[in-house]
Amino acid sequence: MKREYAPSPWNPDSALGIANAARLDCILGDWAGDMTSLSIPQGGAAIIAGQQAQLEAQALLIEEQAAALAHSRKIFERASAAARIGVWECNLASHTLAWTDVVYDIFDLPRGCALDRNEILNCYPRSSRKMLERLRSKAIEDRSGFSLDAEITTTKGRLRWIRITASVECDNGVAVRIFGMKQDITEEKIISDRMRYLAEFDVMTGLCNRSRFQSRLSDLGACDADLNPIGALMLVDLDGFKQVNDTYGHALGDECLKEVALRLGNACSQAEMVARIGGDEFAILLGAHLDRRAMEEHAGAIVEALGRPVDRQGHSLKLGASVGIARVDACTPSELFIHADAALYAAKAAGRNRFCMFDPAMMRTDSGHAPASGTAAPIRPMDTDGRAFRRARSA
Repeated sequence: MKREYAPSPWNPDSALGIANAARLDCILGDWAGDMTSLSIPQGGAAIIAGQQAQLEAQALLIEEQAAALAHSRKIFERASAAARIGVWECNLASHTLAWTDVVYDIFDLPRGCALDRNEILNCYPRSSRKMLERLRSKAIEDRSGFSLDAEITTTKGRLRWIRITASVECDNGVAVRIFGMKQDITEEKIISDRMRYLAEFDVMTGLCNRSRFQSRLSDLGACDADLNPIGALMLVDLDGFKQVNDTYGHALGDECLKEVALRLGNACSQAEMVARIGGDEFAILLGAHLDRRAMEEHAGAIVEALGRPVDRQGHSLKLGASVGIARVDACTPSELFIHADAALYAAKAAGRNRFCMFDPAMMRTDSGHAPASGTAAPIRPMDTDGRAFRRARSA
């Protein structure tokens, strides 16, 4: 039977302990001697030192690059916030969205909150959403990109305009991600709309100005789906306005013009355009769906509306209006204006405060004689570039 004995405690002061200690010291001494005999190969220390220096240099470079990256990111975030530009992306497989902070701010959402694409799309009005979906689908299909200015209503009910740019990322020819930027362009849009308004509208009356009228009239024969066809032109000239200006001053005259514009807008609410083209001259473009009777009804409504007194600053001011009507009938823009001008002069010659439809008999050569009652004055043709409308009237 094999027996196992528990080792007895080692007593360094005992004879056995002293012997064992001496023996251990001898063994350690031999091991130390062996280790002393080991030596690093020639040049190895230099190699190690060189590698250590390289590691330290790489560590320093990584540290510097990390600091530069952090600085660049800070600059980007500040520039992004200043320009109101944020970055977005959408995974096309899962439809998950990822935004930077500025995009959250644009939509008035808490930064970092969960995003649901369908809920985000509800921020776009129907027209903007339809355009966005069409361009997005086309870009994914073509593996391309798109840009779109779209209107949104934020989660807090604020109306904003954003500029969306997008690019499609592909993996082995398969579209996997769409990403880009979204920028808040609301202020830019307001300024742009204001500049356009000043370029196309009369500031005093709010009606279209001469420039916009001429531009629209020049499109008379254009086949543009965005433009409704024009059927007739009415020219309106105020009767008695000069006397108001001379008697009561331009300030009161301006008030009269504002009231005239308001009445014209109400009387011609179905017109394609109502414009102020001169001091007391106005032009109305009627749609092609109106027949002669409807055109004359519009003209009669204008004469009636502008014949009512204008009450301002304790004065009851009496004005009137003469109206000339010319149907398109395959006319050029220049010819149409000349015809309407001839009809307007005929209305004035017939006693003012009335309308007159153009008739070819109104046209006559410039003989230098005053026209007979009910006929047209000599007409100076419109400039051939179509941008200047002028007429010659007898004094």
